[in-house]
Amino acid sequence: MTEVFESVESEVIYVVPNFISEGYFCQQVLPRELRLDGPVTRRDGRVILYCDPVGVHPNMTRLLLQRADEVAAGVPRSETSLVIVGHGTNLNENSTKAIQDQVKLIRDGNHGFAEVLDAYMEEAPLVADWDKLTTAPNVVVVPFFIADGLHSFQDIPVLLGIEQEPGRAMSELDVFRHNPIPLRGRQLYYSQAIGTESLMADVILDQVADFDERHQTASLLADITEKAVSSRSQAFLKWLEEGRDVIGQILVRRQGEVFSLCHLEDEDARELQVYTNAEAARELARHNEAGEFRPIKTAPDLRRGWQLNLAGVGSVLLALEFFYPAAVGMAMAEEAGTLRPVPLRSLLGRQTGMYRFANNITDEQACEIIGVKCRTSTHCLRRILFTLNEGQSLDGGAMEKLSSAAGVVPKVLDGKRAIPLLCMEACNHIVSAARTAARKSYEKMTH
Repeated sequence: MTEVFESVESEVIYVVPNFISEGYFCQQVLPRELRLDGPVTRRDGRVILYCDPVGVHPNMTRLLLQRADEVAAGVPRSETSLVIVGHGTNLNENSTKAIQDQVKLIRDGNHGFAEVLDAYMEEAPLVADWDKLTTAPNVVVVPFFIADGLHSFQDIPVLLGIEQEPGRAMSELDVFRHNPIPLRGRQLYYSQAIGTESLMADVILDQVADFDERHQTASLLADITEKAVSSRSQAFLKWLEEGRDVIGQILVRRQGEVFSLCHLEDEDARELQVYTNAEAARELARHNEAGEFRPIKTAPDLRRGWQLNLAGVGSVLLALEFFYPAAVGMAMAEEAGTLRPVPLRSLLGRQTGMYRFANNITDEQACEIIGVKCRTSTHCLRRILFTLNEGQSLDGGAMEKLSSAAGVVPKVLDGKRAIPLLCMEACNHIVSAARTAARKSYEKMTH
C-alpha cells in the first residue's frame, strides 16, 4: 500500500476501502499503512480523502435484494428466508454492524421476505444452524463478502451442509450451480459473494459522492486527470527515446502512436496471440506458463506467447500498471529523488496480531530471509531500496538485491535498456517468514 502513492500523480486522491465492514482493517490497519491522519490528509502537496468502506453504503441493500432474486428466480419472497452471512470476529465490534444494519433495512423496508436474519461463521448466530434459525420452506443464503474465496467456495458450503469437507471441487463455481439444493427438509439457495455484483462499481462511486457532499471537496478536483496523464506519458516516452524499452520481462516497441508489448524472450517470435486492449494485461499477468496463480507480479515467471498492440501511450501505461503495479511511478520517483523507502525494522515494528513477533529476528536472520525470499532468478525481479534500519544498510545474503543487477532480467543486465523494477518496502512474504523465524528462535530458547 505504501507504493500506491507512486502509482498516481493527482493532487487529490480518494481512498475507498473495498471492505464489507468498518472494522479493524478500515479503522486501524489501512490508516496506519497509508499514513492517514483522518478523513482528510494533507501530505507532500496532495490531499488524500479517506472514504467509508463500500459495505456500509445504503445502496448495498439494493444489491442484496437483487442477488436474492437472481439466485432464487421465481420463488415467492413470502415463502423465503433470507440469510446474510458474515465472518464474525472479536477484533472489532463494528465487524458485524454492516450486516446487522442491512438486515434491519430489509426488514424495515417491508420487502416481503418471510424473515431476514444475519448469521456468522465464527460467532452466534452461527450459519451452521441455518435450518434452526429459519422457518420458511425456501432459504436463500448470501455471503456478505467482497470476493469469492476460501470462505464462500469451501468453508460456508461445509457449514451449511452442502459438502462434508473442503475439497478442490469447492474452489470452482460448481457450488453455485446446483440451486436449489434439497437439504434438511428445505430448498436451499446459495449465492456468490455480494461483492461480485457488477453494480459494486456504482457503490464505490456512491461513496466518493457521499464524501464530497459531507466534506465539500468539489473545489479540489479541478484539472487533475489531464495533468497526471501528461506528466507520466512524457517521462515514459523520453525513456523509449533513450532506448530504455524493457521493464521486467516486457519489451515495448513503438511505431508512431502505435505500441506493441511482448515477453522479452518473444522478441523475434512470429506467431503470437494478439490482444488490442490494455485490460488484457491483467489476465496475462495472472497465471504462469503452468496455469498457476502469480501472487507476486514481479516474479520472473511471466508467461510467453502473446503480444499487446495498443494505440497511445496512455494505454501502454495502463497495461504496464496491470503487469507491474506502480513500477513506472516508482522508477520516475527514483529519478526525481522523491522515493521514501520504509526501513525493514520500521515495517516489522508496526506489525500486530499474529505478526507482532516478526521484529524479534536478528539482523543476520533478516538479511538471510531477504536473500532467499527475494532471489532475483527465482522469486522477484525487484531491486531493493529499503534499508534494515535508518542509516543501516542490508548486508549478507541480501546484498544481491541491492546491486544494479537486481531489478532487471539477465538479458539486459547492463541496464541500458531497462526501466528497473524497484522495491521500497518489504512485502508480506518477508513479514511472514520473519514471524516464522522469530517463533522458531523463541521456541528453541524456551525448550
